[in-house]
Amino acid sequence: MNIGLIAHDDKKNASLQNLCIAYRSVLAKHTLYATGTSGRLVEEATGLNVRKYLAGHVGGVQQMGSQIETE
Repeated sequence: MNIGLIAHDDKKNASLQNLCIAYRSVLAKHTLYATGTSGRLVEEATGLNVRKYLAGHVGGVQQMGSQIETE
C-alpha cells in the first residue's frame, strides 16, 4: 500500500513523529511518501525509508496531490 504523510508545521515534530514511531512496524510494510520536511523528520525518528517530494510550501503538497490524481 502507498501511504502519504503530510502534517502542518505545528504537528510535525510531535504528532507526526509519535504516530510513525508508534506504528513503525506497520508502516515499514508499506511505501511511504511525504513532503520534504515531514519525510525527513519521519526518517530521522524511525529509520523508515520515505520517498520525499518538495517541501510543502514550495509545491510538495501539489506534487503528492498530482500523483494521487493520476494513479
